[in-house]
Amino acid sequence: MRSSACATLITLVFGVAAAWFVAAYSKKTKGFIDSILTLPMILPPTVVGFFLLLIFGKNGFIGGLLEKFNIEIIFSWAAIVIAASVVSFPLMYRTVRAAFEQIDSNILDAARVLGASEFRLFYKVAVPVAWPGIAAGTILSFARSLGEFGATLMVAGNIPGRTQTIPVAIFFAAESGEMDKAYLWVALIFIISLIVMVLMNYWSGFQAKLLFRPRGKL
Repeated sequence: MRSSACATLITLVFGVAAAWFVAAYSKKTKGFIDSILTLPMILPPTVVGFFLLLIFGKNGFIGGLLEKFNIEIIFSWAAIVIAASVVSFPLMYRTVRAAFEQIDSNILDAARVLGASEFRLFYKVAVPVAWPGIAAGTILSFARSLGEFGATLMVAGNIPGRTQTIPVAIFFAAESGEMDKAYLWVALIFIISLIVMVLMNYWSGFQAKLLFRPRGKL
């Protein structure tokens, strides 16, 4: 839960920034940039984990640099957060990007005419208008990071009390025949996932009421 919460926070910051950038970007390379940012959602999690090993391993660009400061990412708690952040990023990015693209351009142009800077336009106009999409992306990203398995196993392994997540614990408990433990973990993640989905459905209903509420009642 702690690693999922941290991953969701990281995904929120970078996902909203990337969504705002791409939504406002109009050059021919927009499709290519969008594909790169969405790729972790399409690739098998083990492939994502393999790429993370290449980047954060001792011989990787970032891993080699961090090793000079005696910092190791692989098989640490930080590796869980990084893996969960990468695989859940596309859900946040695409949901928030769609919310930004639905903002009436006349509202943004009016703010610019009134002298608002691009940064002020972002946090004073765009974020408040798109906040239902941002909230939905946050819930989806948390659910995805909570269920992450393949990439996490590749970069963090299974060290009880250190890098063991609920999905990884279920896999190894079932593999070793400890079915009572596996049932317990499955029940826990089932309840958490159900709560997240119920919140998501209530949130969708709330959004629909906001969109179709009569203007006279605002």
